[in-house]
Amino acid sequence: MKKVFILSLIGLSSMANAAIQWDTQQGQLKLYGDIEFNVDAASSKQQLSSLKATADKKNTPADKDRWDINGRILIGLDGYREINNKNFAGFVVQPLADLSGDMNLDDAAFYFGQKQDWSVKLGRYEAYDMFPLGQDTFIEYSGNTANDLYEDGFGYIYMMKEGRGRSKNGGSIQFNKLFFDNFNFELNTLINNGETMFNKSTYHGYNIEKKKNVVYIRPVLFWKNDSFSTAIAAETNVVKNAYGYYDNNKKFRDQSQRTGYGATFSWNSERDWEVTNKGLKINTSFAYMNAKDEDDMTIGTDIIWEKIGLGYYYANNNIKKFNPENRLKNGHIIGKGKYKIHTVNASYLIDNVLDMDNFNIYLGAYWSLLDRSKSHGDSTDERYGARVRFKYFY
Repeated sequence: MKKVFILSLIGLSSMANAAIQWDTQQGQLKLYGDIEFNVDAASSKQQLSSLKATADKKNTPADKDRWDINGRILIGLDGYREINNKNFAGFVVQPLADLSGDMNLDDAAFYFGQKQDWSVKLGRYEAYDMFPLGQDTFIEYSGNTANDLYEDGFGYIYMMKEGRGRSKNGGSIQFNKLFFDNFNFELNTLINNGETMFNKSTYHGYNIEKKKNVVYIRPVLFWKNDSFSTAIAAETNVVKNAYGYYDNNKKFRDQSQRTGYGATFSWNSERDWEVTNKGLKINTSFAYMNAKDEDDMTIGTDIIWEKIGLGYYYANNNIKKFNPENRLKNGHIIGKGKYKIHTVNASYLIDNVLDMDNFNIYLGAYWSLLDRSKSHGDSTDERYGARVRFKYFY
């Protein structure tokens, strides 16, 4: 469990295994990279859910076409120092260059602590994943999880990620404590401009106005051994009246009170499954959001056997209030009511391309259906697509 604990603190991924490493008087430096390019074909870029669907950060759900090539190149630099096999400190920085011509940033964090005891991390990063998607090659709502999450008029796949981190206009601080070898407690705090979670600053047909920054508190308790892991978590904004809208009577309506709960379970048949990609792995997750004028629930499960992945995700949006004076032209959700989203995805891994163990190709496809309540005509809308992903580590 020692290796699992340290990796969870540092946030290293498998890309670091191919790193170039230097030993200095101040510790170790690692330089590595991750290339990810996608060739996409889909029925329409105007997706059903609100989360972005491609690596192109400029993409919005209202875009019409999706016949494109997108992706990015990441270059990472990690630093780590350990003294007396106990005290440690380090950093990670990962700039990104994407095909839109923009320079972005994945992680930028500093951490310190004592091995097998506690740690603190500050900066830009993602906290514990409460809704793992398995072999996530092409899922209709995959992509950026923290910036401009919600676009009005589209379904919301809630996955316990509002307080997870990687915000473009704020930072996080995290405390991690190890109990009884297999138990870890993580407390993540995200401070940012909560209004930016709503792309174009609209929510249920109302124009959102910021009053204060939000402060998300996200405690997670997780347990893991060689083949099984489980976690429970909650996340909530503790700042009242952080953002909202003014009604017709010029009264401010707080929309910033959002509290979510989640649980996730994973099992794999092989001890070194993440290294060998052999055997069977199963993920099952549940997430529930209680927000102002809206409740959201998501249940998902995915199975990966050898190189084949298959997943199903169900989301239920219960919208209790919607501005009748602001009908959305491009949206699929235009009023209060219940909306259900069914999504199925499949993927296949072609590893060791050209006999290179750091070069893989993923084939992925998805199908997604939005089912409206009877009050909106009891109609459905569907989307589907396919992707070829080129993945290269160095």
